[in-house]
Amino acid sequence: MQGIEIGNRLPVIDLWVDPVDMEGALERVRQFVENGDRPHCIFAVNPEKNFSVPANPLLYETFKNADLLIPDGIGVVMAARILHHATLSRVPGVELMERICKLAAEKKYRIFIYGAKEEVNRKAVEILMERYPGIRITGRANGYVKDGQMSELIQKINDSNAEILFLALGSPMQEKWYSDYKDSLKTIRVCQGIGGTLDAITGNVTRAPELWCNLGLEWLYRLLSEPKRIRRQKVLPIFAWRVIAAKVQLMGRS
Repeated sequence: MQGIEIGNRLPVIDLWVDPVDMEGALERVRQFVENGDRPHCIFAVNPEKNFSVPANPLLYETFKNADLLIPDGIGVVMAARILHHATLSRVPGVELMERICKLAAEKKYRIFIYGAKEEVNRKAVEILMERYPGIRITGRANGYVKDGQMSELIQKINDSNAEILFLALGSPMQEKWYSDYKDSLKTIRVCQGIGGTLDAITGNVTRAPELWCNLGLEWLYRLLSEPKRIRRQKVLPIFAWRVIAAKVQLMGRS
């Protein structure tokens, strides 16, 4: 099976998004862990990936066959509303990761965390274990594993008997890693690409205040905090223009 059957997956310009809220995403995770027989991948979708993912055929195919594509960016949420009249709400990857940790602590699911710098990885695990009593993080590894050591990492993941794997390698590395090694994972049932989430958990990166998030302006807060992000966010007006053009085209057909 190459990806979960989702009849109402929504096309958004050159990618797709699943019309789920946070509770719906968590229910999918629970089903994957308890009923799945293979790794199920969860990737975040935002306007930037609408440009980077289609440019790489392998990456594009990996997203196409993903089991869950969460509406991480407000731009994708707005585009889905404009193009499909879908009442989506954001499912930020960092928040989903923490909600999965809470669920795992309650259900006794085992977790492996791979990625980020050694000190960030180690500290994030310590924080999560304190934040969610009973959580079972049965293995971890920093993101600087060399290609020649990858078989040892896969063995370590399998030996941990973890059902949930968090990949903190950044995009597109984490999606490529999943594509390359998913068939070697024996006990993993959920694999979420979490990007820089461990840096947010440890405080190395500060998330926007709740008000900014509620207003859909987290992207602006991050830009003001990290001006160098302008190189990535310069695609936002292009994305907005493409959404408007697609809407006009749809209206012309009706």
